[in-house]
Amino acid sequence: MRLRLLCAAALTLGLALAGPAFAQAPVGPPVAAIAARVEPRGAETRLAFELSAPVKAEAFVADGPRVVIDLPQLVFLIDPAAGRETSPAAGKGAPTLIKSFRFGQFAPGRARIVIELSGPARVARAESVKGEAGARLEIDLAPESADKFAEAAAAHQRAALAAAAKPAEPEALAASGDADLPLVVIDPGHGGVDAGALSRHGEVEKTIVLEFAKALKAKIEAAGKQRVLLTRNDDSFVALDDRVRFAQKRGAALLLSIHADTLSSAGSVRGATIYTGAERASDAEAARIAAKENLADEAAGLERKAEAEEVGDILFELARRETRALSRDFSAKLIDKWRKSGDLNKNPSRSAHFKVLKAHDTPSALLELGYLSSGADLANLTSPQWREQAAEGVAEAVAAFFGAHAPLAARVDPAATSSVRQR
Repeated sequence: MRLRLLCAAALTLGLALAGPAFAQAPVGPPVAAIAARVEPRGAETRLAFELSAPVKAEAFVADGPRVVIDLPQLVFLIDPAAGRETSPAAGKGAPTLIKSFRFGQFAPGRARIVIELSGPARVARAESVKGEAGARLEIDLAPESADKFAEAAAAHQRAALAAAAKPAEPEALAASGDADLPLVVIDPGHGGVDAGALSRHGEVEKTIVLEFAKALKAKIEAAGKQRVLLTRNDDSFVALDDRVRFAQKRGAALLLSIHADTLSSAGSVRGATIYTGAERASDAEAARIAAKENLADEAAGLERKAEAEEVGDILFELARRETRALSRDFSAKLIDKWRKSGDLNKNPSRSAHFKVLKAHDTPSALLELGYLSSGADLANLTSPQWREQAAEGVAEAVAAFFGAHAPLAARVDPAATSSVRQR
């Protein structure tokens, strides 16, 4: 199973590298990372990646505590679970400075490694060493005092904010169909360096939800009543705020974010759940899910930012109330259709403060397809037949929603004929 996932990841990244977003990449095969391991070295710890060729690495520390390594484009031919806390590769049997690590595409032409530390540390060295067959990226970490770590993390954050450094907004493929049709934005959660949830067998959330999003896009477009854009079309990272702005800038009439959760002790918990945005969570489980999903940016090594409080006039508040009412109506229609095509959680309608659902002017919902920790759900989530059936149910819910709210069909995508890259 893991070999199949790695091959699929390699193919996906290979196709992405051939696209226009990477037109300025160096000619020749991309550098590949083929293995990674943690090496305890006394008080210090080394994280080593086996590469097909040397690369230049830039390192910094951030709150967490964590270390972030920025790299040029890489193809990671490594099991995403290799850096999990429970992985034997993560220094099992010997104390290290590394709790876990993750890796993946961060932005066009850029890759990133994010290391979760067991305590404050500094990067003593991060460089490639040539070998007989390729190279080895060696990241040496040494213990650091809490004060010095905090000072270094704050200095980098100030520099990042001054440079307004952030990943670019995703570049969209043009939505097919009549530009006068309402636009649905489908948001496959996670991506790139942020893998999302992992099953015990190696299935990865970011891959499962992207496959579902593409199937759903095809179903909606086949009906010919709405146009569709994805916030990401491949295994790439997109910041949460950029996902929201992506929908808002294009005048989306509906935003649907797709996810798949996991539980450490699943028991009998399974089935799909639909979430809508709210200031206060409907229950403890909704609060837990929202808190986890809202950490996606930090999982990719972005600096933590204080969330700006939205203060609006009466028209803003009225728009937000109307938007949330529409979101709840879509959630109800989606639950109704899902009953016929999939399994629902015992409490399928919930709400919480999800950053990706915060747009005051775009009806939005988050669909958790199921639990990767449930054997029954996992069998469905990895089944092409189930995916087609479930996507059909969601497409029917989308059609029912727009059928009940005709004014939404009048929304026009302002980027349909200008700022969106053509096929």
